[in-house]
Parts: sequence; C-alpha cells; structure tokens
Amino acid sequence: MNGTTSINGTAISSLGIALSNGNLHNSFSTANGAEPGEGKTLPQKTGSVHPSVPVNHTHNHHPGRRKSDNKASTYGMNYLLSNCTNGNYASTWTPWKTRKYNPGVLGLHEEVMDFYNFMSPRPEEAAMRKEVVNRIEMIIKELWPTADVQIFGSFSTGLYLPTSDIDLVVFGKWERPPLQELEQALRKHNVAEPFSIKVLDKATVPIIKLTDQETEVKVDISFNVETGVKAASFIKDYVKMYPVLPYLIFVLKQFLLQRDLNEVFTGGISSYSLILMVISFLQLHPRIDARNPNENLGVLLIEFFELYGRHFNYLNTGIRIKNGGAYIAKEEIMKGMTNGYRPSMLCIEDPLLPGNDVGRGSYGAMHVKQVLDYAYTVLSHAVSPLARSYPNKDCESTLGRIIRLTQEVIDYREWIIKKWGGRDEPCVLGGGVGSEEQQRDSVSPHSADSPMSISSPQQHSSASSVSSLSGSDNVRKHKDNQIGAHC
Repeated sequence: MNGTTSINGTAISSLGIALSNGNLHNSFSTANGAEPGEGKTLPQKTGSVHPSVPVNHTHNHHPGRRKSDNKASTYGMNYLLSNCTNGNYASTWTPWKTRKYNPGVLGLHEEVMDFYNFMSPRPEEAAMRKEVVNRIEMIIKELWPTADVQIFGSFSTGLYLPTSDIDLVVFGKWERPPLQELEQALRKHNVAEPFSIKVLDKATVPIIKLTDQETEVKVDISFNVETGVKAASFIKDYVKMYPVLPYLIFVLKQFLLQRDLNEVFTGGISSYSLILMVISFLQLHPRIDARNPNENLGVLLIEFFELYGRHFNYLNTGIRIKNGGAYIAKEEIMKGMTNGYRPSMLCIEDPLLPGNDVGRGSYGAMHVKQVLDYAYTVLSHAVSPLARSYPNKDCESTLGRIIRLTQEVIDYREWIIKKWGGRDEPCVLGGGVGSEEQQRDSVSPHSADSPMSISSPQQHSSASSVSSLSGSDNVRKHKDNQIGAHC
C-alpha cells in the first residue's frame, strides 16, 4: 500500500466528513512565549523552577526528585524563557541538539531523528524497569504461585519515555480482582513510596496504581484483562509496517507529557488513543507512503499537528483503523455501540474490542486540539522560507520551540545509567519484551534482529529529495487533496 493508493473508495468517501467546515482556529500570541493553557504571569505550581535555581532534592540518591508528580512538566517555562535577558537558557532544554541542522523541514527531519535517538530507551533504563517488574512479580507469586504476570503498554512495545509508567496484568482464577489482597502485600513489603498506592476499584478497568520506592517508576497493575497484551502486539505490528511511526510517537508523547496532557484523568488523551491517531494519519495520508523509511519526519510532524489541530471534524467524525483505515460518521459508529451510547468528542473505534470507543472519557480533547493547533502554528512558521530571513541563534532549535526536556529528567536518566550500568539484565516475564528488544547502541535505536527493528529515515542530501517539497510548498496539506476530491 502506498500513500496515493491507500485511500480506497471507502476512505475517499469518508474524507469529506473528516474535515471541519469551520477552522475553529484560536489565535495564540507567541510574542511573549505563552501558549494555550499558560497565562502571562508566572504560575505558582510546585516544582516549576527557574533554570538557575537548584532543585532541593529530598532523596540524595535521586538527583532529579521534586514535589511535582511529573518530572517532565514544563509548565511556566515559556514565561521563564521569554523573560531571560541573555537567551542562554534555550540550549539547556534541548540536549538532543548537538549539531547545526539544515534550514526548513529538512533540518526539522534531522532534529526529530536526533530527538528520537536521544530519548529512546537505554539498556540501563530497560534493566531498571525489569528489576521493578521482577520485584512486584515476586510478591504476586508469593500470594498466588500459579498466577501469570505479563507486561503490556509502552514498556512492551519499546515506545516509552524515561518517566513512562509500567503496565502489568495478572492472570489467574478469581471471581473478582483481588485488588485489596495485593495492595496489602505491596504495603507489607514496602515496595511503593508511602501514600502512593491507590486502588481504583470503580474504574472501567479496576487497577492498583503505585510508585516504586527505589526507582520512582509508576506502575499500574490490572487483573485478567487481555486487551492490553493484545494492543501491545497490535502496535508492534504497525511499528514494523510504518518505519516512521516510532519517531512521531516519541515526539508527540513528549509534547503531551510536558503539558500534563498524556492521561485522560488530567484532561489529556491516552497513549493508546495517540498511537491510533498517528496510525490513522499515516493510513489515510493522501500523498506519502508511510511504509517508506525515507519520508521526511518534519513534514509528517507538521501535517499531524495541522490535521488534528485545525482540520479534523471532531464533532461529526470517528476514526476507524481496521480494514486499512477510514473516517466514519459518528452516526454510523453508534450503530455498533451499546444502546444509549453517545460517541465522545474524540471518537476512535477500538480495533481490538468491537463496540468500544478508545477516546471515551477524553473530556479534554478540545484542549489537546488547541495545543496541537499551537504546535502547527509555531513549527510551520519556523520552517517557512520567510524564517530564513530571521535566522535563529545556533544554540536554538526548531523542535525546541514546542518541546523541552527538564533538567530533572536529564538528571534522572544519568542516575539510572550510573546505578544500573553494567548490571546483568534480569530475566523477563512471559509476554514482556526480550532483552534484545531493549538493546540500543549509539547508532541504531533498536537492534537489527529485534521485533522493534526499524529502518531509520535517511538524512537526505538535498531539499529536492524531501517528498518533492520546496519553497512555500513545504507543508502540503491533507486538506488540499481531501477537499479537491469533493469539489
């Protein structure tokens, strides 16, 4: 399937409803560095610190600890950066940038690759996470010797950021999930940080949430839920199919994480929803071939922001992944749902569980839309030919206009490498990632024989090779092709 023929008859007929008639575009002032959700006065959020102010660490073995739950949160940093008089702080937020990039979308492509290589899981991070899993598995096995513990989610697929959660599922024979019994055992063994264990027994999928005391890694534990393991396998298949997928996922995950929009209950969207949105974007792209590892990542990133930030019709349209992908009217989706169901604003058919809307509960979807629109505005301006007349300082980055990495995360990763470097990796649970899947050398993000093995998009030698883009045509739109088919 290539980019021009993937839009089959069904998909073409649905593209019209996928576009919003009204732009619903909100203008955001970027002159003072503010973006959606940020005011012009310095937010008083615990842990938002000026770069020059040292963080007061409560644990001396954790150089990156602070009170904020999200180490990656950059809330308030736009204000700080816009008020710096010497501009020297910018480079401290973009440690992946160690070279000068080409201008325009070619340079953004190069920078996305560098960001991915910098943020990809390191062997020490994988070893640390496996140690956390083994520690919890021992407690579970002590309670129920025949129980089967499996990893799913981002740790299983390899698409995890340094502070991502670990998702575990326990399979066994119980009439109802033994949440309280496991909670008591975890407390008894002092695995979790004090007050971090929460039992969510009223959730759609009942889980235990905790933060590992030694490593600060957050863990979610569920019982007898097969969909998570199936979803991990499903995502791995699409990673093989679309070599560009992991690069986009890492950037977009970081983009949402630092804005506290990476979880439904904080007003964001789930990681699974995000991945399905990217898969749909690649499936239905009217021009590119997402199976081609040489596609320009900068163009794809900007076009993703444009589609879901500006043009996608959230009110009337649902996303379908199965059978090659399509945009479906929500009225059509309702026919396959249980009686009384009303599609959510972000409506995504679950490709693995008929009748389930993955976007259900994403009450903050329109806030996510706003920040995606903001990112499109910032990046499209940054790569435009006009921007070349106003060059950035060498220390600044294009991607760094929308993504920043906190010193806390950098310190945390260094602590992990220091503590887990050189250790023999413990054995992995059934259904988890094999050690070869997590190996990462200085050149390739994943080992060649790994199921996660991907072909890195090549760094093009000339702008003419970048998806035939040049000049003001550097951001070709979904909209051009989609509307053209319906005029």
